[in-house]
Amino acid sequence: MTSTEPDGIKIRPASKVDAPGLLGIFDECIAWFIEINNPKQWGTEPWSNQPQRIAQITEACSLPGAWVAENKDGSICAALVLGDAMPYVPAADEPEVYVRLLIASRRSSVRGIGRRLMAFADDQARLSGLNRLRVDCYGGGSGNLIRFYESCGYTCIAPFNVDGWPGLLMERIIELTG
Repeated sequence: MTSTEPDGIKIRPASKVDAPGLLGIFDECIAWFIEINNPKQWGTEPWSNQPQRIAQITEACSLPGAWVAENKDGSICAALVLGDAMPYVPAADEPEVYVRLLIASRRSSVRGIGRRLMAFADDQARLSGLNRLRVDCYGGGSGNLIRFYESCGYTCIAPFNVDGWPGLLMERIIELTG
């Protein structure tokens, strides 16, 4: 499935060849985190220079639930990975779609793409006949990330901590149509 919007941004399945473009977005976001004094979310080193992160992102791009958003020029501006829950969060008690990764460029030309990808996740859940979605996020910093997910209809269900990294598990229940 591929979706192209009127602004020319196309959502398509990802593959490992998309990893360098996605690592560039991580580097862009890390530079922004440093700028806004939020270095604890993902660190201060560009992910494109870290072999472990390169392998992690290449693997994520190869997952069946991996999607990228690309501009008219073919450059990647965001990514969404759906799949099994992360091992550090409490297991779900019913079937779900888990948002394993959401990342978007900070460029103003793609403003709103993160929200669009979260709506795309809702659509993928509906196509699977599932009404529950969960996501985890950084629970520190200014709280803007938590507010973003809340604005997408998610509610906080459990805090967690991974080696001093404060996280928050959130969920959304959607209506199944048809």
